[in-house]
Amino acid sequence: MSTYLADAAEDLTVDGPSATFTYRRLGPAGGTPLVLLNRVRGTLDWWDPEFLDHLAAERDVIVFDYLGTGYTTGTPADSVEGLADGTVEFIEALGLTQVDLLGWTLGGTVAQHIARRRPDLVRRLVVAAAGPGGTVPGAPDPNPKVRATMTKPEVTGDDLVFLFFPETDTGRAAGYAHLARVATRLAGGLPEVSEAAAMGQIAAIQKDASIPFEQVRAELAAIRQPVLYATGMQDVMIPALAAYTAVQDLVDATLVAYSDAGHAFLFQHAREFAAQVTSFLAD
Repeated sequence: MSTYLADAAEDLTVDGPSATFTYRRLGPAGGTPLVLLNRVRGTLDWWDPEFLDHLAAERDVIVFDYLGTGYTTGTPADSVEGLADGTVEFIEALGLTQVDLLGWTLGGTVAQHIARRRPDLVRRLVVAAAGPGGTVPGAPDPNPKVRATMTKPEVTGDDLVFLFFPETDTGRAAGYAHLARVATRLAGGLPEVSEAAAMGQIAAIQKDASIPFEQVRAELAAIRQPVLYATGMQDVMIPALAAYTAVQDLVDATLVAYSDAGHAFLFQHAREFAAQVTSFLAD
């Protein structure tokens, strides 16, 4: 079994006005830190350590838990704006004046909001397996099984493999390999995401989906930072069309698509995507 430096990263805390945030920091100090924003029901323990190790080989990488989620205290947010405000509070509590952001799924939505509202704080932006907001014109109808699985009181490992990886032999193998890699952290039996936090995050997604798409286009055009948009072509949660649509209204965007991967393409192709991110942030 492989060992990962990310599994040895210590838990750190910092106090903000409304919470004590728990975070981990990996990689060499110096340069612009890369802050990672997590998925629905995600905590520090769910970041794939292989992906983190590849990112942290050259970058100062920070992962944290949202307000009222996992290890972080406070009241959970139920809107993208609330999640963004909590993230900015965390970044400023660390004394950072500028960061790069990498948001996965819900985190990508939150990261785009921060880039618009606080352009002084965000240098570059990576959006992984997320959409621009609203209902993307021409997008297929959501799979009822996906929503039913997402909103279950307890989501199992098999559920996560269904949601995040393609239903192919290769995809399922990648999914269970991911679960094996995160098992080291999860074995500690440390904080789960409360129902209030999980339902708040799902409510945030639903509110974001109701935004008129003309407003979404204007909000995309307001993002002036360079953006790397990335997607899995077999994503059953956020169709790849969402990423393709988003980059058409962004001022400075690059689109990357993985043909054999789904929502968790960044873990299925950890080395390759980390290299893409590192190259993009270094430009």
